[in-house]
Amino acid sequence: MFFTYLRRELRRRRKAALVVASGLALGIALVIVVSSVSSGMGKAQDKVLQSLYGLGTDMTVTKAAQPQASSSDRPRFRFDAQDNDSGAEQSTDRVLVQGFQTLSASTVTKVDEQSGVSAAVGGLSLQVIKVSGQFTRGQFQQNGEGGSRQGGAGGGNGQPQGEVRGGGANFDVNNYSVYGTDVTKPALGPLTSSKITSGRTFTSSETNAKVAVVDSAYAKEKKLKTGSTVTIKSVKYKVIGIATADSGDAAANVYIPLTQAQTLSDSKNKVTTIYVQATDSQKIDTVKSEIQKNISGTTVTTSADLADTVSGSLSTASSLATSVGKWLSIAVLIAAFLVAGLLTSSAVSRRVREFGTLKALGWKSGRVTRQVVGEAMVNGLLGGVLGIAVGLAGAYAVTAISPTLQAQLGGGGGGGGLGGGGFGGPGRQAAAKTLDVALTAPVSVTTVAIAVGLAVAGGLIAGAFGGWRASRLRPADALRRVE
Repeated sequence: MFFTYLRRELRRRRKAALVVASGLALGIALVIVVSSVSSGMGKAQDKVLQSLYGLGTDMTVTKAAQPQASSSDRPRFRFDAQDNDSGAEQSTDRVLVQGFQTLSASTVTKVDEQSGVSAAVGGLSLQVIKVSGQFTRGQFQQNGEGGSRQGGAGGGNGQPQGEVRGGGANFDVNNYSVYGTDVTKPALGPLTSSKITSGRTFTSSETNAKVAVVDSAYAKEKKLKTGSTVTIKSVKYKVIGIATADSGDAAANVYIPLTQAQTLSDSKNKVTTIYVQATDSQKIDTVKSEIQKNISGTTVTTSADLADTVSGSLSTASSLATSVGKWLSIAVLIAAFLVAGLLTSSAVSRRVREFGTLKALGWKSGRVTRQVVGEAMVNGLLGGVLGIAVGLAGAYAVTAISPTLQAQLGGGGGGGGLGGGGFGGPGRQAAAKTLDVALTAPVSVTTVAIAVGLAVAGGLIAGAFGGWRASRLRPADALRRVE
């Protein structure tokens, strides 16, 4: 009897049911779209951060900021111009430690021994500045009058008069980044954020081998391939692999074994960055505090710290999605629930004669209330179905359009950037860089479950309004409506 009456009433009041369901559907669809876009923002930000540090890395440890390097630490380039009659090319390069600040390699062991640390690996970030070119001697040109105009006191010495014309210097500066990676621990470090697309990566036995992995963009620029040779400070390294960054810029142009990097830069047993993986991703802040407490003179940077340095349209859109979008969804849902409740209550008021007659025939108030709540629940579930459909369509539209957001990566943020050698990566300058990220709107099972829960909640709220109104009706109220 309950379902028969329910089906008949819903069919008879299709328009009213559709209005209630549409209101709920709008709120539910908005929640799905906002949730999926927020999730897409999170994935986009993770993609940006992934381009800044190695996969599996939870934090980095660098040396605490120190005063600027003295003039004696700055590179100097000296060339001989007098003996360069032939115009032969001269070349010299300098291998500099990023930021001129290093940690002892023993610090890696200390970090690894801290509570909550699963693994730690050190790396050395270098910058190579190579200057090459040649001098050209100028040509002496005598005056046309042979110096006769310079006679007397000014030119009576008989020497030819003239001037040097032409000559000069033409030098090219090549600046690129090199990262010394610990080949015995390939699971950590910035190279793990790139994929080997040609050749191979390092083996654990190549701790001091003269081999290199080159970033694909740099390889294309310099026309390098597997088997080519890269010369750094007169040392030749064989290219064994080409790496392509998963997103954004690569951490460095050239990767070589850590021992080789230490030798090139005269930094024996030194590292610039320690990449740390925690045993529990939920306790990263605790591990950070533990390292800062027990190892002085260091700066610990987590991905959350680095996220604060990401700005641009990605940051703005993420802020809107998490703040404005959330409150807008809540406001629309509250409005939808109230409207559904009021419409259901209004519908009960228009059915006073019907419910009063049913009570006169023996229906108890509880049965009438259940009937009203049942109708409201069906409207709520219908609204949920419509809302999920509209929400999925909206999320699909966002993913299909894939609007491009820009993320500006600043050089600050506790050890990132060129000097710090932190999450900013060894090859990055302190100035901001811009990455383009395509926005998606993935819909998770959790989001759909929340939508179903909201549909049920909306039906219950609407049913509560209508059920309370129906429970207060008396058979006498129906008789008053009889004309």
